[in-house]
Amino acid sequence: MSLIMAVIFASLLALSFPVAHALVVGSTLGIMSSDHLPLFAVIQQLFAPTQSFPLIAIPFFVMAGDLMMNGKLGQYLIDFATDLVGRFRGGHAQVSVLGSTLFGGVSGSAVADATALGSVLVPWQKKMGYPAAFCGATIAAASTIDILIPPSIPLILYALMSNASIGGLFFAGILPGLMLAVGFMLVCNISARLRGFPYEKKPVAWGLMVKRGIYAAPALMLPVFILISLRFGVATPTEISTIAVTYSLLASAFIYRDLSWDRIKRAMIFAGVATGVVMLLIMASTAAGWVLTLEQIPERFIDWAKGNFHTATSVLLLMNFVMLVVGMFIDLPAAILLLAPLFVPLAQTYGIDLTQLGIIMVVNLAIGLYTPPVGTTLFIGSMLAKSSIGGTVRELLPFYAVALIVLGLMSYIPALTLRL
Repeated sequence: MSLIMAVIFASLLALSFPVAHALVVGSTLGIMSSDHLPLFAVIQQLFAPTQSFPLIAIPFFVMAGDLMMNGKLGQYLIDFATDLVGRFRGGHAQVSVLGSTLFGGVSGSAVADATALGSVLVPWQKKMGYPAAFCGATIAAASTIDILIPPSIPLILYALMSNASIGGLFFAGILPGLMLAVGFMLVCNISARLRGFPYEKKPVAWGLMVKRGIYAAPALMLPVFILISLRFGVATPTEISTIAVTYSLLASAFIYRDLSWDRIKRAMIFAGVATGVVMLLIMASTAAGWVLTLEQIPERFIDWAKGNFHTATSVLLLMNFVMLVVGMFIDLPAAILLLAPLFVPLAQTYGIDLTQLGIIMVVNLAIGLYTPPVGTTLFIGSMLAKSSIGGTVRELLPFYAVALIVLGLMSYIPALTLRL
């Protein structure tokens, strides 16, 4: 069954089928090839994961992010980030990095970040004299910081598959997110110095910067509220997601005064569509995982790994390699749902902390988002910058180096990812 499922899945991916559809078709035909399993079992496996209570957090976090970022707040954040770093060498490019870090506490989606920020910043950076491919590369890489700064949709999906603490994962994602931010900002600064990129020479308008910071403060406080609530057990992640929506509605209505029924309707539709995509992936991967479990593929994989890799260090190297390759071809949520059932038991066998594994997995697969041949943020960045994929990839080389260094640190220094 699993062989038939794998062949059909790979064939459909090669034909550009959506990952979820390829999984459903592959697992269905795999089960149909067996005389011992009823086809109704597929329906049962598709339905089972929809009953998970933590999944309710996903649409509410998405809706909260959309409500906050598509009003006046988005421009306030960009202006505030520009005030902070615009006067430094490479500062106009660093706005993409700092903006993604700030947006990370609201959005939780790299694709949303790349689209929302890139559509505003990339044309502006090009107008300031930055090469188009460099602008596309910066937003493609920087937007992935978003999925490490809480709230993070990929970390919620990993928690669902591994039973790891969502709060622990949120705390553990902060440091690698900040390390990537600092590393990417250094890339922008060094590139600007070596290549003579323009920078802002006007003196800082401190009064205006403070004013913009005050306007941006409500959004910057949202991730702080989430972390404090999780740390002290004030509410569960699902409850916090509903509070975040209420907070976003109140902030838009009474602070920014830009709330309208059209924005509420748009946010609800966007959250519904985004959740539908994620839910279909979860349902499809559960059916595929069930087929793999029936044929004891995870157990066989563990036995093979134990026979060929004898230390946690070598197993981490194996998992990193597999995740980097898979991330180049499969989108991040689907890759998490497919790989977690294989890697979680293996990590437990070698005593690897599951919170650490979750951060390693998200950092790995985030690199895949801006790596060809199937890099979502790579395509978005290139499209917005009107640059070729090849040109954008060449500009991404130093960003890859930074991301791999952070990945190595997360993999082999467990203290960097241990939850509070």
